[in-house]
Amino acid sequence: MAINHRFSFGPWNISEGADPFGPEVRRAFAHDEKWALYKKLGFDGVQFHDDDVVPNLGGLSPAQIAAKAGQISTMLRNEGLVPEFVAPRLWFAEQTIDGGYTSNRESDRKYAWERTQRCVDIARAINCKAIVLWLAREGTYIREAKNARVAYERLLALINQTLDYDREIEIWIEPKPNEPTDLAYVPTAGHAVALAYASKDHQRVKTVIESAHAILANLDPSDEMAFALAHQKLGSVHLNDQNGLKYDQDKNFGSVNLRAAFNQVLVLEENGYGTKGEFIGLDVKAMRTQAGCPVVDHLKASRAMFLHLVEKARTYDRALVEKFRVQRDYEALELYTLRHLMGVKD
Repeated sequence: MAINHRFSFGPWNISEGADPFGPEVRRAFAHDEKWALYKKLGFDGVQFHDDDVVPNLGGLSPAQIAAKAGQISTMLRNEGLVPEFVAPRLWFAEQTIDGGYTSNRESDRKYAWERTQRCVDIARAINCKAIVLWLAREGTYIREAKNARVAYERLLALINQTLDYDREIEIWIEPKPNEPTDLAYVPTAGHAVALAYASKDHQRVKTVIESAHAILANLDPSDEMAFALAHQKLGSVHLNDQNGLKYDQDKNFGSVNLRAAFNQVLVLEENGYGTKGEFIGLDVKAMRTQAGCPVVDHLKASRAMFLHLVEKARTYDRALVEKFRVQRDYEALELYTLRHLMGVKD
């Protein structure tokens, strides 16, 4: 079945080019002007942090939060856009410097839970079915700092609390092995899926696989996606690329390892990802040297590369591949795959 893919990205992917080692290098592009770009670029879905929907929400009343969320909901309808997920931003606040859900301080854990409740409220207010938990600081800088078993128990308790708080919301866990923490507690899809099965309603707990995060764990992103798909737990993907085991780079999809990118597309295509409305999410950063305002070529390039690799996946000779597999002639299979990606004809 040919899948008509839908694409999403978050407004943070149109940035002003700051990094930890220097200031912004491009003129700021107003946040509220980004929404009008989506459809023009071929994107239907919007990834949100809670404060992308409601800026400065910490100082607002429930009524004020609902009013601002209502404005965004109206904007989405007017632009013909769909909210893919809302994620609580739990890595900037003072209460989260040692983690939120796994902090050693009860007051910090209380703050994280209250922020998560507001995130669910915001998601429902904009007709969004899922929240994403990127557990950015849920880990340690030194392993003796926390009791790891207690930390996992606290994460599971938080998931169950959230499932109880809203009987329809889905929770998508986005694993990452490090950064900003030295070592994170949920580094891989396996950890996320295990937490899902341990929860009180595992059908509403899924995972988001980001290409770069899997590479940072020294894993193949397509295998992580396949594992989640085998358990019907792939809520979404964040496609990008990564040059080695270093900081999270969010490079253009396919820009470092084209063959690995092909295998990700192949896994998604062969398993019907997208037939239930799932989005192809991008999480890519423009090069710091790129000029202009707004800077969007990285989004266009990554989307175009995905669609090019979809064509390669759909014209991949499955009968020939199966023949090579049966014969265990992996040399021939590799050569065929490389020639196919390069467009070399016999």
